Amino acid sequence: MTVAFWCVLIALLLPIVCTSIAKFSSGRYSLGRNHDPRAFLDTLEGLPRRANAAQLNSLEAFPAFAAAVIIADILGNAEQVTQDVLAVLFITSRLLYIICYLADWAMLRSAVWFVGLGLIISFFVVSA
Repeated sequence: MTVAFWCVLIALLLPIVCTSIAKFSSGRYSLGRNHDPRAFLDTLEGLPRRANAAQLNSLEAFPAFAAAVIIADILGNAEQVTQDVLAVLFITSRLLYIICYLADWAMLRSAVWFVGLGLIISFFVVSA
């Protein structure tokens, strides 16, 4: 399996990390509250709320990234090392994005988000 495909798995797991931070950093979560987790997450404020927002954004970013990796692999026009580097850079940008969201660095978070979008677009450009 390629590094790029492993990065798809990592991207799939990032929302779980974010939601865990949201739930457990609130100090109010317990497994007994898991009957309606979305309602619980809607009540959060501060860092836990931002972690939940990062989770939602990670879920939104995942399909485009996964599709870009798969399309690049199927087309085979880009060197595998190029695909792998782009994928690692995307995961790095997502980790930075999550850190920026948790730290409430809005402007930097937006800049990092655009970098991630550019990396997804790059998969299509190098595969053309």
